Amino acid sequence: MLGPLEVVGQGGALGLGGTRLRAVLATLLLHPGQTVTLGQFARGAWVDPPRAVASNVRTYITQLRSAFAMAGEEASRLATRPEGYSLVVHAGELDLRVFEALVDEADGAVPDAPGRAADRLREAMRLWRGEPLAGLAVGPLLQDEVTRLAERRITVTERWADLALQAGRHDEVADETARQVRLHPLRERLWELLMLALYRSGRQGDALAAYQEAYEVLKEELGVAPRGSLQRLQRQMLAADPALDGPSVAPKSVPAGRRPTRPRQLPPDVPAFTGRAKEIARLDAAALGGGDGSPAIVIVSAIEGTAGVGKTTLAVHWARRIAHRFGDGQLYVNLRGFVPEGEVMSTAEALRGFLDGLGVPPDRVPAGLDAQIGLYRSLLAERRVLVILDNARDARQVRPLLPGAPGCAAVVTSRNRLSGLVAAEGAQPLTLDLLSRMEARELLTRRLGAARVAAESVAADQIIDLCARLPLALAIAAARAITHPELPLAVLAAELRDARGGLDAFAGEDPATDVRAVLSWSYRALSPDAARLFRLLGLHPGPDLAAPAAASLTGDPGRPVRPLLEELTGAHLLTEHRPGRYTFHDLLRGYAAELAELHDTEEERRAARHRLLDHYLHTAYTATMLLEPHAFRPITLTPIRPGAATVPLAGPSEAAGWFTGERQVLLAAVGRASSAGFTTHCWQLAWTLTEFLDRGGHWHEWVASQETALAAAERAGDRTGLLYTCQALVRAYGTLNRPEDAASHMERLRELHADATDVKGPAQHHLRESWIHHLEGRHQRALEESSRALALYQAAGDLYGEAACLNAVGYYLIPYGRAEEGLKCCQEALRIQRDIGDRRGEGATLDSIGLAYRHLGRLAAAKEAYQRCLDVQTELGHRYYQAHALVRIGEIHLDSGTPEAARDAWTAALAILDDLSHPEADAVRAKLHRLGH
Repeated sequence: MLGPLEVVGQGGALGLGGTRLRAVLATLLLHPGQTVTLGQFARGAWVDPPRAVASNVRTYITQLRSAFAMAGEEASRLATRPEGYSLVVHAGELDLRVFEALVDEADGAVPDAPGRAADRLREAMRLWRGEPLAGLAVGPLLQDEVTRLAERRITVTERWADLALQAGRHDEVADETARQVRLHPLRERLWELLMLALYRSGRQGDALAAYQEAYEVLKEELGVAPRGSLQRLQRQMLAADPALDGPSVAPKSVPAGRRPTRPRQLPPDVPAFTGRAKEIARLDAAALGGGDGSPAIVIVSAIEGTAGVGKTTLAVHWARRIAHRFGDGQLYVNLRGFVPEGEVMSTAEALRGFLDGLGVPPDRVPAGLDAQIGLYRSLLAERRVLVILDNARDARQVRPLLPGAPGCAAVVTSRNRLSGLVAAEGAQPLTLDLLSRMEARELLTRRLGAARVAAESVAADQIIDLCARLPLALAIAAARAITHPELPLAVLAAELRDARGGLDAFAGEDPATDVRAVLSWSYRALSPDAARLFRLLGLHPGPDLAAPAAASLTGDPGRPVRPLLEELTGAHLLTEHRPGRYTFHDLLRGYAAELAELHDTEEERRAARHRLLDHYLHTAYTATMLLEPHAFRPITLTPIRPGAATVPLAGPSEAAGWFTGERQVLLAAVGRASSAGFTTHCWQLAWTLTEFLDRGGHWHEWVASQETALAAAERAGDRTGLLYTCQALVRAYGTLNRPEDAASHMERLRELHADATDVKGPAQHHLRESWIHHLEGRHQRALEESSRALALYQAAGDLYGEAACLNAVGYYLIPYGRAEEGLKCCQEALRIQRDIGDRRGEGATLDSIGLAYRHLGRLAAAKEAYQRCLDVQTELGHRYYQAHALVRIGEIHLDSGTPEAARDAWTAALAILDDLSHPEADAVRAKLHRLGH
């Protein structure tokens, strides 16, 4: 396929006749071992499919079988399926597969052996015989594949050159990249590699001449100069920068954010995994259904069963067993489907975790959930990724997370019957039952040793019966036996018999009625301090926690908490699923909460929750002020309770890292604070999350947390909380382009502002009012409101607010023929912002200055201001504002009589807005259309 389509059988090349027959075969080869439907054939072989697609395809399949038979191939290779046809392709038979396997092998060799990796890529490149599928009359499905393969070829070539340079093969790279830039003269990356290869070969003059040639080609063809990386490389060469002598300066072969990483998110396997052979075989058949063992088209296996039956254990064990079949990575998420309602993981939260795992930078994540789903599935297209969706609540939570591409597979675990997935997505349900008696006995034997189990065979059988063959119960019973080797199994069985009973969640006929007794063994063996910590952990909202949070629950931060956590993990009551982060099973969480109800007073439980929320609130407040001290008006926290610990954070990087690790916990803490009656903690926690969630593109989580906080403040009649949450929701809904929702909260702010007494509060309100009036076209009112806000901020000595208002006043003056006056206001705002280090405000003010210069007819100055604005927004990573600046730059170019430059700026802006799924993209598209593009 990597060139004109060619098939070689035992007797030589096959005569395949016309282009339509070859297009049908190519469509089959795109999906080796998979069923190709009539719809796929129609999109692959025809631009305008005939009405009788079925009969046409049937004719071509018959011709293909005849051609295969004449070449000595088996007729069974091309099989008829209920939904279409499938073609078996064995390992090594398809050049496209061999190509991808060699690329995968190269990726596996990096970074330890760049030379070996380069050899594999060189071997992959030699498989190409020309343009992919050259000479075929193809439909859109095949055309998309041709386009993808052509791009894949050149990116692999660039990757090879990068690795070969690291291996010191400078002359070889120079020769190959010189040929490639003739074929692809607009690929700046190729020019960079050519320059670097020439320079390292001792040909500095040739390298600089290559830069000049690249400059002329790009200016002539695109009307733009080379981008910054190519310019920096030229400057380094002119300065004979020693850094160019080593491989570390070679630019990355793929721009950041363009190529997803290979996630490896699977949790650790369970040692001594036992049984489940039948279920593993069914999973193999479902997800590895291709005739040659290659991944089939998306298969969903819903592993259902009661809590503690081993759904997650099986899913993780199986996934690790076949992970090598999914070389592009494995994604895993615990959806927390059976925690309290407000703490169930949202689809948006899970999706963002997957996008993060796939290496998508936060500033490239679209605003809309549908666009995020589209990005996620696009990243998985043509890749082999295994997705484990653990502990799902229902089909609605899961459906957007399912991959939509061949080569991927998904496994869903749930306590519920996900019949919706079976009906709509063709999921293959796998109900996980209790262990068989043989499997249960094997579990005990592998944990305790064959000799001990054989010596007390009757007692072992009694333990199996009393644990109801539930894997979780058996594992905990085995752990107790292991930690007490002197204790006969008969004594353990007697203890279990005497303590019969069940957790409330498993009452009635549920087979897990004896789990409480088993759990009590481990609990009763704990030291008093560890037992108390275990109970208090049941108050934590989850999904996991670090040591400072555990210390805050105990209320004794001076005493090391890690020994207690180690005691709990040793008793199998807690798991350190990541270094320094602890979690436990839902059954254990429920059991711990039950024990807290029994043994700790309401006052003690509330005090522990208070300390825990203080821990998160005060640490999050510190973190958000480190990230962006000018982002919000600071709130006032109540003093932290004695016994609550905080995490020391040294700077913005540590703050961002802490937020990243605790994001899910903080979102759950907002919900828990609301349900437990900690109203102030609820809205203040939501406030601290605003900057981090906004920067990371977690906009749906931002709205959800603020709505939770708003509801809590409304119930408690907390006017301060209402003010802050309404302010945040105005901004959040505006970011999501939901103006009606933003306006409704602005109306609420007007009501709340009526009797406000704080000076800065009304100032903020007047500034927001000015923005609303501006959006509604009441520009005079906007100017009046911003002037009122300016006076209040100046009276309060608030430089941040004063600068923001000066910019607003200046901006609103400009359209009234007062551009000079407006420019002076904005220039004064810029001076203040630079003095106080307000980079965000500086970017906004530079935009206003550009507008003022444009109104004054000073186009060169306007362009410079907008360019500086673009630089600031790029530095801050605010992609929407980058697009806004590019739109303005394009308008200046058009005013200056350079429409091609305007086209380039608007094209760049449109790419960003489309990537963000922002509605302003249509306006930019219309601008380009008017230019004839």
